[in-house]
Amino acid sequence: MATPPPQHGAGPYHPYSPQQGVPHSPYGVPPQAVPYGHQPVPQAPYGCRVCGAQPAVQATVRGHQGMLVLMRFLRQEGPFCRDCGLATYRRMSADTLWQGWWGPLSVFITPVTVLLNFGARARFLRLAPPVGGILPSLSPGKPLWRRPPALVFLAATVLIAVTPPLLVLLGLMAGDDEPPTGPAIGTCVRDADKLRNEKLVPEACGSPLAKYLVTKQRGTGGADCADGDLISVPDKWVEGAHSLCLTPVH
Repeated sequence: MATPPPQHGAGPYHPYSPQQGVPHSPYGVPPQAVPYGHQPVPQAPYGCRVCGAQPAVQATVRGHQGMLVLMRFLRQEGPFCRDCGLATYRRMSADTLWQGWWGPLSVFITPVTVLLNFGARARFLRLAPPVGGILPSLSPGKPLWRRPPALVFLAATVLIAVTPPLLVLLGLMAGDDEPPTGPAIGTCVRDADKLRNEKLVPEACGSPLAKYLVTKQRGTGGADCADGDLISVPDKWVEGAHSLCLTPVH
């Protein structure tokens, strides 16, 4: 059968030629099927590297291991389907959260690695469920933040963030304690250091060693010490509030 002559003005195949019907799309779907304002994920022309399913997307999942002086940079490159990609992302990120801190530079590299993996995770989540695989797809398992390494990392982060304010609060609470007031009112004392270091030692009032009677705290009731009294103001007491009036007993 003779081939019909080409129509006038017809040229080579073009993805947007009217005679081809629905325009060709590099994303595998007609342009009118893509919602306005949403950019589709460019899918790989071949299946997932793990199970062979479609759709699959090209992405790189990274990991890091810190070993004091040495370190290892790990990576798994796609294409991945949704399930295999999420499983790879969660496994490598969880391993990084407990293997990646053991080195001076790894302390800074580990959080960057985990953050970079969020980009691959977003690409996997935008894919449809995998179909047509040669092998079973990997099970994504528990989300990253429900796995033990992530929980330990989260607990350590919270502890580090909470410890400084807690220490400051405890210090303020300890500072609010009333300082010691010295000997009780109405008791007798002797000064073991002759008022040089204010070392007042309790002594029975009938003892010949007793030198002073503690009559009151200076300023109590708005009154001051009586004439002839001594004022005891140790450095560890608060001036005015806990100064003692000492009346000589001999």
